[in-house]
Amino acid sequence: MQQDDPNITLITPTAPMAAQTHGGRAKCLQRLVRLDLPVPRTIALSFDAVHGIAAGDMPDLEALIAPFSAEALLCVRPSSEDPDWGGPGAVLNIGMNDAKFVELSDRLGKEAASELYLRFVQAYSTHVARLDPDIFDDVDSDPVVGLGQALHAYENETEEDFPQETSVQLAEVLRSMARAWEGTTARLLRQAKGAPADAGLGLVVQEMAFGLGQGESGSGVMQLVDSATGARRITGRYMSQSQGRDALRAGSDAMFLMRDPRGPSLEEVAPEAFAKLRGYTELMRVKLREEMQVEFTIENGEVYVLDGVRVARNARAAVAIAVTLADDGIISREEALMRIEPRALNELLHRQVDPEAPRDVLARGVAASPGAATGKIVFTAEAAQAHAARDEPCVLVRRETSPEDIRGMHAAVAVLTERGGMTSHAAVIGRGIGLPCVVGASEIGFDTSRKTLTLRDGRVLRKGDTITIDGTNGEVLAGAAPLLEAARDESFQTLMEWADAVRDIAVRANADTPADAEAARNFRAQGIGLCRTEHMFFEADRLTVMREMIFADSSRDRAAALDRLLPMQRADFIDLFRIMQGQPVCIRLFDPPLHEFLPTDRSGLLELAEALDLPLSDVTRRVEALGEYNPMLGMRGVRLGITVPEIYDMQARAIFEATVEASREGDAVVPEIMIPLVSARREVELVKTRVDAVAAAVRNETGRDFTYRLGVMVETPRAALRANEIAPHVSFLSFGTNDLTQMTYGLSRDDAGRFMSTYVKQGVYPEDPFHTLDVDGVGELLRMGAERGRAVKPNLVLSICGEHGGNPESIAFCRAAGFDYVSCSPFRVPVARLAAAQLVVKDKIG
Repeated sequence: MQQDDPNITLITPTAPMAAQTHGGRAKCLQRLVRLDLPVPRTIALSFDAVHGIAAGDMPDLEALIAPFSAEALLCVRPSSEDPDWGGPGAVLNIGMNDAKFVELSDRLGKEAASELYLRFVQAYSTHVARLDPDIFDDVDSDPVVGLGQALHAYENETEEDFPQETSVQLAEVLRSMARAWEGTTARLLRQAKGAPADAGLGLVVQEMAFGLGQGESGSGVMQLVDSATGARRITGRYMSQSQGRDALRAGSDAMFLMRDPRGPSLEEVAPEAFAKLRGYTELMRVKLREEMQVEFTIENGEVYVLDGVRVARNARAAVAIAVTLADDGIISREEALMRIEPRALNELLHRQVDPEAPRDVLARGVAASPGAATGKIVFTAEAAQAHAARDEPCVLVRRETSPEDIRGMHAAVAVLTERGGMTSHAAVIGRGIGLPCVVGASEIGFDTSRKTLTLRDGRVLRKGDTITIDGTNGEVLAGAAPLLEAARDESFQTLMEWADAVRDIAVRANADTPADAEAARNFRAQGIGLCRTEHMFFEADRLTVMREMIFADSSRDRAAALDRLLPMQRADFIDLFRIMQGQPVCIRLFDPPLHEFLPTDRSGLLELAEALDLPLSDVTRRVEALGEYNPMLGMRGVRLGITVPEIYDMQARAIFEATVEASREGDAVVPEIMIPLVSARREVELVKTRVDAVAAAVRNETGRDFTYRLGVMVETPRAALRANEIAPHVSFLSFGTNDLTQMTYGLSRDDAGRFMSTYVKQGVYPEDPFHTLDVDGVGELLRMGAERGRAVKPNLVLSICGEHGGNPESIAFCRAAGFDYVSCSPFRVPVARLAAAQLVVKDKIG
């Protein structure tokens, strides 16, 4: 074997190898060798070499073994490009045979030699000979006795003697590991972890340090941080007279590393070895610029470093580690920002199901809003409010939610729906208020009349049963699953400050209530990019007045009813303006069709008839007359504002009066008024004329001057195509990508979840377009709208206010297209802030 052989390489400081050709473990071992750490002699086999072995092309085994001493035992470990992709299990003590057993019995003692041989026989039998592990169930726990039993069991099963030649043993181990990696099961497992199907595997062949012997011997792992919190403290375990990762086995006799009142420690048993290990780990942290876990062996008091891997970590620990490394000057702040996956911040912002806990998965759906919560099943918004009044956590279960369920959603700890996708009502509101939500759980049989859920395995859940909703993974779990608390700690705040110092696109929040606005402020959103005013009309005292307005026969009667809503709406806006403290607040005028405010069942219609003092037949006819075949494309948005202008008049007055009132106390408020569902210039002209008239009236009545900005929510393809006609009349265009995607594709965003996974799996769409912005189709409309709008009005403000605004990919698109800001749910604001900062850093480093 040549030292410069690119496929079978003795690991030296200058040997030619890379993670992309030999795997991450091999490359890390080379780095440890360069640091002069006590790494046993190691040979790395490249991806090509291992692929050849799987195909039957075995290298020269005698040449491969030659660099090792004659008395050495060997181990083989996998070396995939990314450690998270896994690989076949390590095989230790290769080369152990009858002659070595006699030799090591004299050197280490018969018990230690028996332990080494027994471990190898068992590993070889199960991993290489593919024997059933059950054949060793009766092997004696005493290794001296058990060794003979294990050899006898092997010979009985295979009808041949246990192989004695090191080259034969090594060849069979290499062949077995190579073929296991290329097998169907392994391929599917690594694909599930994000690895490409054809990902390569390297192997490292390393001389064994025994961990067994007369003096202090053993094995363990050490790291300098807590994997759960990222806090700086030495963690790990050490076990005397052991090999590999025995110390981490549950129920082992492992000891602590540092002195600990709970039990013995390596620091007390072998202080010199402990000091060396600590020094090695600190050196690796600085030189490799990462928190590392060291796998080590102590043989007769001598320390050997067998491996170094990146410390496993959750999102909270990842942030703390990155920030600490930057604070210590080991990495730059920009690199710290790049080390955190933006979406991983969801783990910090919401409670999560403990990943180590067992899961009884009842059903799966669309992971619509991250986080996890446990509660009792309820089937109505009223029941949810009753549970909240008793301080009992509950999960609101609906076929699909509507604006009438808003109060119930606020009262519940989580939501589960049978229908819906990423931009359904439940999903959008859930993300907005930080409520865990699983939608589109169509594999569950919903019977809302009997208040039962029938699962695919036949189990039936009833009102009052306890379930856990895991909105991060889209799972419904039985009972109360163990939860981990959210962690918005100092490290998180620091990382966000660094992100804000770098990014060059603003991030606002979609917020409809004072609670939403408070969340937006807490997450440092730069204003509100979308306030959906219709949610303010579903409170019980307002809903009745709203229905009176709908049933009014004349403009005067409608205005009279709306006059009663005016002070309520004004108070809402005053609260929002005060909370945002002078930051921009973009208020979308009334959008939904009127039928959403009317009951559909007989009891609701009867209640409405009593409230309005009208015959039930009249109320029923009026409700039916307001029904539409396709209400999402019917009389809603600006169409309603033009047909029933009194609604927009009232809202404009409420906004301007709130502006005057809020400006008395602090920073001047400059409200932004957004017209929804525009498709023609004339619509904008008509609404603008009335809004300007209301503004003039409020100025005259109050004697106070103020300014406001009028804009359009671009949700129809025609608005994007005719942006050059619309732009001269407005200050901004804000693209509502939820509806724009729906209209561009001709897809119902509430129903697409039923078949979208099939479409994505079969490659019809690369991703769910309601989840990830379609930059080719919908994106083309955004680009055209932006270019045509700015061609006639260069200072036109551009933004996205649909749910895509919180996606890193969408932010990259908006930034490249010259948009001024993105707006997303409050709990997605930190994700957007970090993603925006990473884009700037990527530009810097090319």
